[in-house]
Amino acid sequence: MLVDRGVLDLDAKVAEYWPEFAVKGKDKVTVRHILSHMSGVSGWDAPFEDKDMYDLEASTARLAAQAPWWEPGTSSGYHASNYGHLIGELVRRTTGKSIREFIDEEIARPLGADFQIGALESDSHRIAELIAPPPADIAAFSSLDPNLPAVKTLLTPPPNALKANTLEWRLAQIAAVNGHTNARALARIFSAVALGGEIDGVRLLSQQTIDQIFDVQYEGVDLVLFCMLRWGVGYGLPHVDSTPWIPQEHVMFWPGWGGSILLVDVKKQMTIAYVMNKMGNGVLGSERTRQYVETIYDVVNQLHTGS
Repeated sequence: MLVDRGVLDLDAKVAEYWPEFAVKGKDKVTVRHILSHMSGVSGWDAPFEDKDMYDLEASTARLAAQAPWWEPGTSSGYHASNYGHLIGELVRRTTGKSIREFIDEEIARPLGADFQIGALESDSHRIAELIAPPPADIAAFSSLDPNLPAVKTLLTPPPNALKANTLEWRLAQIAAVNGHTNARALARIFSAVALGGEIDGVRLLSQQTIDQIFDVQYEGVDLVLFCMLRWGVGYGLPHVDSTPWIPQEHVMFWPGWGGSILLVDVKKQMTIAYVMNKMGNGVLGSERTRQYVETIYDVVNQLHTGS
């Protein structure tokens, strides 16, 4: 939305908006690099704990001060937990609003969408507690070279799904991972992409900006997830090797840990949102995710063909 308004330039250096970021080899990192997980800053240098993430100002400053883990712009590495910190600081530096405030004031409330970054304590009774998936083989993962971006990104701090059930997590502002919402609200928000940028008279994006989403920024093995990915501008694009169950053209998507997914098909003007509290195994969605998406497409394709 800020690119659409001319407030942010995709090809501008991040340091033009956030001068403190231009240290230790990050002076050439662009806004485009951050949006496409190519900044080289996919997590925090150790030592770093969950409680450190809850301090938004301090954890964001740490990202600005550290060196990239690979040459920015040369590869992607999924910014698993800090994506919202990086983008959030660009939002704050250009609008004066935190990303929580921006989403609330300029997206959620205008659309009447039940979405918030973090959650109000008064909403605790509305939040379903997460049921963690079977334990991942962290021991095998920990045996890898500790200097690999994947190891540093995913083990600092170590994954623990149940921390999302704590009040500290819910109150924090961790825009990459602690949005609180439901499938209906996600579908309403992202229908703006599917429907040319406008929903019920509320315009979020122009068609020209939506078209830029599908400009491929990187295609190859992601340094954090170890699978073939395609990144557009700000969104994941399907790759036949890793997500053969998703149509490859005119679709943007991303899954959440445990199997949730948000998928937008601009050709069909369709948005799919699935969330759950019982988490499943998988990197890019779970088996349930695949089955739901395939079933929805089967139904829609039958309707289109009249069968």
